[in-house]
Amino acid sequence: MKRKLNILGSPVLGVFASCNDELVFVPHDASSDTVKDLEESLGVVACRTSVSGSSVVGSLMCSNNNGVIVAGFILEKEIRAIRKHIKAARLTEELNAAGNLILANDTSALVNPDLSNKTIKMIEKTLGVEVQRGTLGGLKTVGMAGIASNKGVLVHPKSSPAEIALVEELFKLPVDIGTVNFGSPLVGSGILGNSKGYVVGLDTTGPEISRIEDALGYL
Repeated sequence: MKRKLNILGSPVLGVFASCNDELVFVPHDASSDTVKDLEESLGVVACRTSVSGSSVVGSLMCSNNNGVIVAGFILEKEIRAIRKHIKAARLTEELNAAGNLILANDTSALVNPDLSNKTIKMIEKTLGVEVQRGTLGGLKTVGMAGIASNKGVLVHPKSSPAEIALVEELFKLPVDIGTVNFGSPLVGSGILGNSKGYVVGLDTTGPEISRIEDALGYL
């Protein structure tokens, strides 16, 4: 079982893939070895996909155990293939890189403050979560500035006390700050995790992994 790997030669795993407890969505061009490692490490089945032909699946998709939100420009055949596995809905706004815009676990979601009320209702319904608008480290791309498991939340190291308090209240979980991939503050970009396990980008250091394991409840 691997804890550190790259996807398409890149350590930003959260940009290229998205997972829940049953599935990991990976780009079509990910190597079979990488896919096998992901399946074993996360205890999931891989679903190769693209979003309008793009490989940055993780940036354009947010998934939990209840459903998937994808960018509005996903092709009909792509979303049909995803719906064979899980409930899926499109983000129809101009802002639609769902993986960047939404930080979610199975109960709660923090979202980009610019999303409309209509979109928030759709996220609540599809993911089965309570939703609030907010930022992390002053960034609206909360899906890449944080990562949430069902046991804890890890956020951008420059997140303010007020931002952390909002996340604690929303998720009802402990929140910690950390980095990934040798100092990247965008922790959501470098980690894939579910309730069974996690993987991080190859550049991630031992101390970073200790913080990640502690914050997300893998110890």
